[in-house]
Amino acid sequence: MSGLARDAAAFKSALHKQDYTSWHSQPPPPQLAQTTATSAGDGEPPKKKKRPKSNVVFSQPADTGTGTNVNTQLVYLVNHLKSNGNPMRLQDLAIITNTAVDTDKVLLEKFKGHDRVIHDPKTDLYSYRHDFNVRNKAALLTEIQRQTRKGGGLSVRTLKESWKEAPQAIEDLEKDGEVYVTRTLKDGQMRMVFWNEVKPTQEQGGMAVEKEFHDLWHGLTVPNDVDLLKALASEGLQATASAAPVLKGGAKKKGKKSAPRQRQVRITNTHLKGTIDLSRDYVAPGGGQK
Repeated sequence: MSGLARDAAAFKSALHKQDYTSWHSQPPPPQLAQTTATSAGDGEPPKKKKRPKSNVVFSQPADTGTGTNVNTQLVYLVNHLKSNGNPMRLQDLAIITNTAVDTDKVLLEKFKGHDRVIHDPKTDLYSYRHDFNVRNKAALLTEIQRQTRKGGGLSVRTLKESWKEAPQAIEDLEKDGEVYVTRTLKDGQMRMVFWNEVKPTQEQGGMAVEKEFHDLWHGLTVPNDVDLLKALASEGLQATASAAPVLKGGAKKKGKKSAPRQRQVRITNTHLKGTIDLSRDYVAPGGGQK
């Protein structure tokens, strides 16, 4: 056997002795597996992961909570007391708003001196002073009556700030005929509420007009100006006309100018009277006045 034949036999023997089971039992690396799947699949490249978008607007200052300024913290305290609607302890208010109102003397003094803050010394609780103190439907109707007698109505938004259930109570009072409510034309939201002084009862009136009289009223036509003047003249009446305003002193005619007024000359050199006419100006030959 030649040397080349021996080498070929040795190579085939080494191939038969090689163990190929470990090649298939271990998974390929992730990058190699992804490349292999892409080449063996539909040929689409792997999709890149999108970077998460950041919602930070760098043109605006970051929200740092209640801030460090005393007046800013005071606004946060009063607004929270207003939105809460119930009396609160000073310590609870300091924790919720993340302020030092319970330890900072300057902030506490400003908070107590605020015109919208009420402090009850018996319970040591703080509450918000609303424009109207209503907590039920009866008190709400009494407040509406009082304001209507003064000649005005009440804002539904203001009443809602004082009592969150005020809008529903106003709708119930409107169904009962106790109040009148004005609404916006766009979305029909309640704006103002007034007390209905005329109740819809048979004894006191306020009932809806019957359809027969409703049709008769809208069936009336207003005559034109000529027929209206004739009808007034037949009854011995005449139409009133608005009087034109009279200008004091009369109107000046355009194009004509009034003659200049002559200025009165005050004579002071009375000792020269009789010899020289003092009402005239004497001009020297050189241009100067004598």
